[in-house]
Amino acid sequence: MAKPRGTQADTGSAWALSQDELKRKLGTSDRGLSTSEANEKLREHGYNEIADKDRRTWLDILIAQVASPLLFILMIALVISAFLGEVFDAIILLTIILVSVLLGFFQEYSSERALTALKKYFSYHATVIRNGEKMVIDARELVPGDIVTIGLGDIVPADIRLIETNGIEVNESALTGESREVEKNAKATPSKNATPQDIKNGLFMGSVVVSGYAKGIVVATGHDTFFGKSAALFSAKVPESDFQLGIRKFGSLVLRFVIIITVCVFISNYLLSHGTNPFADSMLFALALAVGIAPEALPAIITITLASGSLKLAKEKVVTKKLAAIEDLGNMDVLCTDKTGTLSEEAIRFERCIDFDMKDSHDVFEYAFLCNAAVGTLRIKGSSIDVAIRKNGLSRSIDISRFTKIEDIPFDYERRRMGLIVQEGRKRILIVKGAPESMLSACTKIKISSKLYSKKEKGAYVKKLIREYNEKGYTTILVGYRDIEKKKNYSPDDERDLILTGFVLLFNPPKSTVRATLERLRKLKVRLKVLTGDDPLLTKKLCRDVGFAPSGGRIILGTELARMSDDKVREIVERYDVFARVTPEQKLMIVEALKRNGHVVGFLGDGINDAPALRTADVGISVDTAADVAKGASNIILLRKSLSVVADGIENGRKIFGNITKYILNTMSANNGNMITVAVSSIFLPFIPLLPTQILLNNLLSDLPLMSVASDNVDKEYTRKPQKWDINFITKFMLFFGLISTVFDLLLIGILYLFMQVDVDTFRTAWFLESVLSEMIIVFSLRTQLPFFRSMPSTLLVGASLFAIIASVFVIYFGPLAILFHFVPLSGAILLLIAGILIFYFAVTEIGKPFFFAYIARAAATSK
Repeated sequence: MAKPRGTQADTGSAWALSQDELKRKLGTSDRGLSTSEANEKLREHGYNEIADKDRRTWLDILIAQVASPLLFILMIALVISAFLGEVFDAIILLTIILVSVLLGFFQEYSSERALTALKKYFSYHATVIRNGEKMVIDARELVPGDIVTIGLGDIVPADIRLIETNGIEVNESALTGESREVEKNAKATPSKNATPQDIKNGLFMGSVVVSGYAKGIVVATGHDTFFGKSAALFSAKVPESDFQLGIRKFGSLVLRFVIIITVCVFISNYLLSHGTNPFADSMLFALALAVGIAPEALPAIITITLASGSLKLAKEKVVTKKLAAIEDLGNMDVLCTDKTGTLSEEAIRFERCIDFDMKDSHDVFEYAFLCNAAVGTLRIKGSSIDVAIRKNGLSRSIDISRFTKIEDIPFDYERRRMGLIVQEGRKRILIVKGAPESMLSACTKIKISSKLYSKKEKGAYVKKLIREYNEKGYTTILVGYRDIEKKKNYSPDDERDLILTGFVLLFNPPKSTVRATLERLRKLKVRLKVLTGDDPLLTKKLCRDVGFAPSGGRIILGTELARMSDDKVREIVERYDVFARVTPEQKLMIVEALKRNGHVVGFLGDGINDAPALRTADVGISVDTAADVAKGASNIILLRKSLSVVADGIENGRKIFGNITKYILNTMSANNGNMITVAVSSIFLPFIPLLPTQILLNNLLSDLPLMSVASDNVDKEYTRKPQKWDINFITKFMLFFGLISTVFDLLLIGILYLFMQVDVDTFRTAWFLESVLSEMIIVFSLRTQLPFFRSMPSTLLVGASLFAIIASVFVIYFGPLAILFHFVPLSGAILLLIAGILIFYFAVTEIGKPFFFAYIARAAATSK
């Protein structure tokens, strides 16, 4: 693909040119580009995309590895060793630095490639006119000269010069920072060098259409847009999540602990004059100890676990735009959702168009098909209701050639209806369709048996019909019309004095699998709340059909919420689970109230009206077929709208969080237990208990099996409730199990030094072997709250542990390596002593686990 060229530089004064001049300059017409012309321009200008500024290149990843604070500690130790002439120590340190950097680089680079692979699962679409026909294409394939249409809820996919508008307003905050809606007009003519704020006849990539409709010519794509040049992304850089906040707090805890231990160890060893060069040896020892304590593999563990989890979720139809969102999904305890696609089948089904004589009506269907915002043929884009009507009309090959479309009056969520002006012969007609309450408020006449009746006479009859169909589970859309005079511009104010002629019946059958999924969510301790703009009777029937018994026994209406105070809303959202006829603002109000009540809230939505709640929820979940603005506001995209898919995501999120927690708990308790023992023993021993290179080798070998924890199995018991970061729990775990480790470490030291009185090299070799092996075997106890034999570890964890154990023994008994690290062969008695202590250590840890977790449970119950 050729490198994109400067489109705006070529068009120069695109905003100031007349429409005809611009079309000639871009080689297009009202029929749009031909397929061959579009393909040629795509080769010339490249795909319409902007590189994600959060995406890291291989160089970014390499620099991040080198810039690690822990690596700085090793580098300081390397410089000190080289300066003092400790060539071997310097070589070992350099080797460990290179291994750490390369290992971390390849792990994170693989994860970054995995993230890139996820992008193939979802995309944004654009409605374009090519070969004279409207079609829906991947927005990446837009090229300069394309004629596109834009409507309510769309994210503007490129820089577009307007040629036709109908009440269009956009939010350009992604580009200009100005939060107010901006009205656009195709007739405005800015100066040649106008800024985006001054250009009123153009739409810019990243803007969001908040009302109206427009048609325009693409004048710039990708990096040549104003948006691309500003290096901004609509969905980039979101606020710190609960998971990221927990990681940061944990990092602060570790840093403080490492600094305290390092300083104390250095001072004590220096004052006791340990080593041939007290200052240098004490400094190297303290720095090596700092590396030994810190969980330096944590960033890699998090990246690998989240990235592999993302790919696994993608195979299950769950795509994450942001890795940390997986953890927030697992922590969620309340899920708010619409009923369509969750309790009922995803695709709404067209049933019938009938008049008020209860007969099928071709005229009603013609009007419903005409007054329709869905576009496309094979890939149809629009609201679910419009898509269902359009699909049915296309399958019938309905002929509407006698009508000429004059102007749209776009749908909005205040009116809950849309209008269309058409010309039929010499007569101009306004057709309107929408929600029953909205249509009844705008009508004056009702057509029954070719006669017109007043709303006062037959309004109750229409309401009764609608109610009966809603009780049967049908969605009803009323259709009306009136003759209208010719004029230049039409608006929602013209939607008055309508004649109701009939209604559309649509049906969403309940999902056959939803009962089992609702029970699964209940077991996962996730409370479901249904938030719908639909009729309460229809909603009530659907809930009854799928076996969803709402808490509180009744449905709360949007009209009730509108009269409540904030405190009352907070009370209501706790007591009740189903809310009907709610507005977008009320959906947002419910999400905010739940968050203030202390819940981690997920919101599943796909409509334009869902965007505010999606942005506010802890976990915004949308679907690939959703409105662009809904996908832009979400951090998780479902390729299939289903509660079972969400439940899969919740379970996987908890498993991923569980494995990250396993690494932290294991490494902090085992590493700290061993290193604190080394620090304490160095005070009363007449020599440094482990050489700096031995500490670093210990750290490297013990981290190998712990790296494989990312793919470990997770107990089902762990996934049954939401999990959160708990620094207090981590600290208690570290102290309790670290103390057990320290006790057995000191037991070995006491026997070796006081009773067996071994030489220094033997002492260090035995202590090194026991320290490494204890970290490797204890992971099989600390990885689960259950007895170790009731929780099966992954094959990779077992294999990595066996490899590390063999490597630990090999380095001691393989002569050249043993000499380098100052190891000596151990006698059978010492090996038996180490084995006995390890068995005893493992047994005491297993016995201590139930007491520790029982204490934690009592403390949690007391604090409630």
